[in-house]
Amino acid sequence: MEKYLSKRLQGLAESQTLAMNQKTKDLQARGLDIVNLTAGEPDFFTPAHIKAAAKAAVDANYSFYTPVDGYPELRRAVADKLRRENGLEYRPEQVVVSNGAKHALANAILSLVDEGDEVVIPAPYWVSYAELVKLAGGRPVVVRTSFEGGFKMSAAQLAAAITPRTKLLILCSPSNPTGSVYRREELAALAEVVAQHDRLFVLSDEIYEHIRFEGQHESIAQFPAVKDRVVLVNGVSKAYAMTGYRIGYLAAPLWIAKACAKLQGQLTSNASSIAQRAAIAALSGDNTPTREMVEAFRRRRDLVLRHLNDMPGVRCGTPPAAFYVFPDVSAFFGRRDGSTAIGNDADLCLYLLDKALVAGVPGSAFGEPTCIRFSYATSDELLEKAMRSMKKALSNLT
Repeated sequence: MEKYLSKRLQGLAESQTLAMNQKTKDLQARGLDIVNLTAGEPDFFTPAHIKAAAKAAVDANYSFYTPVDGYPELRRAVADKLRRENGLEYRPEQVVVSNGAKHALANAILSLVDEGDEVVIPAPYWVSYAELVKLAGGRPVVVRTSFEGGFKMSAAQLAAAITPRTKLLILCSPSNPTGSVYRREELAALAEVVAQHDRLFVLSDEIYEHIRFEGQHESIAQFPAVKDRVVLVNGVSKAYAMTGYRIGYLAAPLWIAKACAKLQGQLTSNASSIAQRAAIAALSGDNTPTREMVEAFRRRRDLVLRHLNDMPGVRCGTPPAAFYVFPDVSAFFGRRDGSTAIGNDADLCLYLLDKALVAGVPGSAFGEPTCIRFSYATSDELLEKAMRSMKKALSNLT
């Protein structure tokens, strides 16, 4: 009966990160001691002051519909955050609160992209970008970047990818899956290219803004020549360990914000009233828990890199942000362990799951088939265990 599904759904790929995470949980439920390094979420609990705000919201009977684009107090808190932390001026009415940053991305893509429009996406990219573009009827134009270039797209590459049909550029900095970060001068060069094309907009995914180990966060929205064509997306999931609360937001030119709110009004209405009250506390409160979490991620990153750099055949740069490593493992393609042959990144992921009891996500899910993504958002002890087991398994491939 699947043939009766809509063509748009038949052409939609399943999220491989969610699929690998679920596969791992299924194996764990069967009693296998899998170390799950697939999940893109902090393993910390939501800070106490944010939980207290959620509890207080329940007791204060915040149980009714909110405005579609979010409580005014939350939109004001987002605008204040953008001014205070990023030097960006947005009015509260330019902010739309959604059911997670993924929802905000979908709102923006569906509001801007028409059938046949082209969307430039640097690879490696987060798994949902290309699929959301396809859902809108657009055509993803993937620009492959390099390990040597820090997995970042240059201004020259962007210029070469633009055609008369190009409508949107999707940027993610800090990046999932690589942890790479665009420097201010790199963003300025990209903005200069964008400014030359009147119908070209930028969707800037900045959800990992606070999970950063060096320097300050830079947004392409800071450049006046393109600010009126930038949709900035962020949320509370990563920085405040609130993935289950499902609160994301976008800030955009007013006409785009109104369009996104119009779309959201037909699809989902408002985000959770309770979660919105908690998000106000997150954006307005003490960031000490976030800084402590980032220091833990830094320690874990260094632990994982120490092990990866001691594995012959593995090549991995030092990510300055997020909580992922994205090692190049192509040296193992063509090798065997007895009857098991490794032909590609998916084969190697399944091999590590079987032999090392370690779960990662194939790089091909992110548009880079030479790599595997591992999340280090888990305990030091489990990371030590996973890395030692991986090293042993990989040493058996000849």
